[in-house]
Amino acid sequence: MPSLPGNRTPLLLELDLTDLPVDPDPGDPVARLRNRGRRLLRPTLRALHEAADDPRVVGLVARVGGPLPWAAMQELRLGVQAFAASGKPTVAWAESFGEVADTASYVLATAFGRIWLQPGGGVGLLGVAAETTFLGGALAKLGVQPEFEQRHEFKNAVDTFTRTGFTEAHRASLEQLTRSLLDEAVERVTETRGTTPEQVRALVDSGPRTAREALEVGLVDRLGYRDEVHAALRAEVGEDAELLFADRWSPRRSLPAAPWSKPGRVAVVRAHGGIGSGRSRRGPTGRQLGSDTVAAELRATLEDDQVKAVVLHVDSPGGSAVASEVIWREVCRVRDSGRPVVVSMGALAASGGYYIAAPADVVVALPGTLTGSIGVFGGKFVVTDLLDRAGLTTGAVQQGEHARMYSSRKPFGEQERERLAATVDAIYDDFVGKVAAGRGRPVAEIEPLARGRVWTGRDALEHGLVDELGGLRDAVRIARQRAGLPDDAPVGPAVHLPAAARLGRPRNSEDPRAASAVTAWPGLTDLTRALGLPAGSELTMPGIRLR
Repeated sequence: MPSLPGNRTPLLLELDLTDLPVDPDPGDPVARLRNRGRRLLRPTLRALHEAADDPRVVGLVARVGGPLPWAAMQELRLGVQAFAASGKPTVAWAESFGEVADTASYVLATAFGRIWLQPGGGVGLLGVAAETTFLGGALAKLGVQPEFEQRHEFKNAVDTFTRTGFTEAHRASLEQLTRSLLDEAVERVTETRGTTPEQVRALVDSGPRTAREALEVGLVDRLGYRDEVHAALRAEVGEDAELLFADRWSPRRSLPAAPWSKPGRVAVVRAHGGIGSGRSRRGPTGRQLGSDTVAAELRATLEDDQVKAVVLHVDSPGGSAVASEVIWREVCRVRDSGRPVVVSMGALAASGGYYIAAPADVVVALPGTLTGSIGVFGGKFVVTDLLDRAGLTTGAVQQGEHARMYSSRKPFGEQERERLAATVDAIYDDFVGKVAAGRGRPVAEIEPLARGRVWTGRDALEHGLVDELGGLRDAVRIARQRAGLPDDAPVGPAVHLPAAARLGRPRNSEDPRAASAVTAWPGLTDLTRALGLPAGSELTMPGIRLR
């Protein structure tokens, strides 16, 4: 191939998508250290969307196969499609799509121009399934009694603990979720593999397939090993092409000014993790979203004249109703200041995650985002029988008729349950009202879409709970347009603190250092937390395991 200007070595971008690239919080140095050496998601996506315009880059090769979250897969797929639109060759190869149910990773592979498969592998294009383990029977044997109120029939987060099987509503909700994901997968495979939806569904229902069978029916283009894949691609783009992981790519241009020093920028605020009061903190399953931290970052955008629009990136199953309302209020304040607020939904933006998204001017979701779950629950686990069996007894004194209302050592009294129900009703009505106001629709239209039901982003668009389908880059594009900013307007965090400044103690609650602090997670001493329902989880979506 002809030499490139300046005799620069041609670059062949490489991806390893057998494991999802990580997206550590830039404000959490421990997370960055823990993920050191792993591929990074945001730089990878940037390369996919921008590197095709770099004359040094001659193609893209990716190893695929293995379980991937649906929404994350779809955002990566958008990036691959953007790169492929340049006409430069794109090749995906897999050792196998058949070691597990690899529908999502195969759908990702179809965005590439060619798909190679190792001869001893297979294609597990098997569809979509959801599994729920019910603990009701086990808890009864242990002597643990769940006492919860939930609003309404689709708010089935506590069904896992109170029942031994699906309710009709629970099953219907999961059937629609899985149907929506499969419909999306069939459409994407159909548009890229030159087949029909009926043929794809027939292939799904008759799988899995060996490598040879997959080749015969057109699911893959060639059989071969890694060395053969790379040799074939190098023969096309040039033998001297140098492999470079996509997240290591950077454009060759003069360094721009730091985004926080330029006028007219978009601030990105991350709302990742389960929602709770206080500052963000590291928990046993990752970073937990603290309302103090996110609210402070949103307030900071109001004090910065350079910020013309805000993108709120939500990846949260919800959590505390009180903490969600704190964040909701600050989103409203930013919107009311005249700055456009655009929400970008990740894998999850449900229950409390949807609560904080509702006031935005525009809501963008991926087709596989799990969102909605506009509902509430509250209650406790009663462990009296369990303690009795262990020979443990409880003595108690109280001043106040309901001082022990939330004690796990006694059931709710009749009046206590009435007050719990009234509280749950009030939170639910307020939640639905806030969604209706944010979406500019009457409560009567929103209420049937609420009731605790979880929707995919694809279905949420159809029902008007989101405005567009797309990823974070689409949300940034919309924010720039809404704010009247140029296409290259800088994007950066709402709060920028040099590393040295982070070490200092905040002077007050308005100090940016107060928002950046990450605290340790308190001990898991409560049974509710141990069972996966932390205190303040009124607005949490049900756990859904998709395969």
